[in-house]
Amino acid sequence: MNINLVGKNALVCGSTQGLGLASAIEIALLGANVVLMARDENKLKQAIEKLDKSKGQQHQYLVADFSDSQNVKKCINGFIGKGNIVQILINNTGGPAGGKAIDADTDQFIQAFNQHLVCNHILVQATVPGMKSAGYGRIINVISTSVKQPIKGLGVSNTIRASVANWSKTLSVELGSFGITVNNVLPGFTQTTRADYIIKKKAADTGKSEDEIMQELVEEIPAGRIGQPEEFGAAVAFLCTPSASYINGINLPVDGGRTACL
Repeated sequence: MNINLVGKNALVCGSTQGLGLASAIEIALLGANVVLMARDENKLKQAIEKLDKSKGQQHQYLVADFSDSQNVKKCINGFIGKGNIVQILINNTGGPAGGKAIDADTDQFIQAFNQHLVCNHILVQATVPGMKSAGYGRIINVISTSVKQPIKGLGVSNTIRASVANWSKTLSVELGSFGITVNNVLPGFTQTTRADYIIKKKAADTGKSEDEIMQELVEEIPAGRIGQPEEFGAAVAFLCTPSASYINGINLPVDGGRTACL
């Protein structure tokens, strides 16, 4: 099995914590040069020190705020304009706030659409020419199991994640002949700050304790436990490798079997 990423350059978004950082760590372990992208420079400096360099990798970071799509565009165009080529792009950013879809203000949908789909598209358009010239490309979008099964209380997120999933599938058809794959990885209940937020919100909404909410969530998972970020990162990293060259246009749940549908 060829899982060697030495010589490949990966751009990992939202990579100072949680699933983004876990993905960056696993990709670096396979030998890739990693570019971290997030809004907090201090956290980026801390995160980059966690990346493996044993294979001679050169890691760096870019500061960009995904709440401002033009800022992201300026940042990535400046980076690519210096002659940098990215063969691996991991699109990832924080999820929209919770709440019912019926109660959401229209601006919440617009903001989430820009932060997720529009920023993803900007990054894809900037990096795909380099992938084509290299004859190798991996685009992976970190979204949610809600694209298969909407999650109660996450109305805006359910809506926007589905749009990203269908955009991704469309791109997989358009780019497949260039040696570029486009896939979505769907995290289940994983030990992250996002999970902490969901637990706290459910507890506040229901009047139950956070421990009770945690137990209820774990009972829904056939694996009998919540996932760890590195388990998710390993799935992302594999899809970046040469061995995953014939996996294209899929939604891959990493959820311990929680999603009830195929």
